[in-house]
Amino acid sequence: MTVQPLSRRYRAIFISDLHLGTRGCRADFLADFLRRTDCQSLYLVGDIVDGWRLKRSWYWDETHDEVLRLILAKAKNGTEVTYIPGNHDELFRAWMPMEFAGVKLRAHAEHTTADGRRLLIMHGDEFDSVVRYARFLAVLGDWAYTAALVVNRWFNAARRRLGYPYWSLSQWLKRQVKEAVKAIDRFERALAQEARRRGFDGVVCGHIHHAEMREVDGILYLNDGDWVESCTALVEHMDGRLELIDWAALNRLSHWRDQPAQRALPAAA
Repeated sequence: MTVQPLSRRYRAIFISDLHLGTRGCRADFLADFLRRTDCQSLYLVGDIVDGWRLKRSWYWDETHDEVLRLILAKAKNGTEVTYIPGNHDELFRAWMPMEFAGVKLRAHAEHTTADGRRLLIMHGDEFDSVVRYARFLAVLGDWAYTAALVVNRWFNAARRRLGYPYWSLSQWLKRQVKEAVKAIDRFERALAQEARRRGFDGVVCGHIHHAEMREVDGILYLNDGDWVESCTALVEHMDGRLELIDWAALNRLSHWRDQPAQRALPAAA
């Protein structure tokens, strides 16, 4: 992994779907991102720890520890850290609301950007019909997804030895399946409708491992992606501008550039 010398400070950072406790978690990229960014507010938007996987088999290494240390250090040093559990770390939902080590545990949160836009923050599994109504199918899908990640890991190990950059096999497979594309669209519209119903200007979520930022019927839909496949984060700049950062793509470059592999929405007029 190429280490970049510069660091960036943001008004807010949103990350989700870390899946700590799984071999697929790119804790190396994530730790690097946390070390070289700073923010006033950090939102952990669900599936931070993968309780489903840890129940079946234990996997945890020093890089996973480093990620937790970096998050807790940010809370200790004044960053407002809010943790919104998802379906894979749903065991923490029984403890809400509470605060531990400076981290606020909440079912959902609200964030107001520097330019006055109100954003609803939630993991999003509440609007995934497979997770809500067919948990067995969700677990079965989790097994299949894990198998794809294993193939992806070996595939990229071979690419690395041959001098090729990281490439997400599972992301490519998902894009090829029309039904998956339709499901993503239904999910995005459901989240946008919920934000509208509650009187928000937009929604920030995770859950489906598909980073996106777009308007859905006048509502901002912002998905911060994941740290298993795409290694993406949503950030708010000091002027309220929202941007998706692809950390894996940044680390494929030998030098930091101003606009690499990023998508942005301007600050409100």
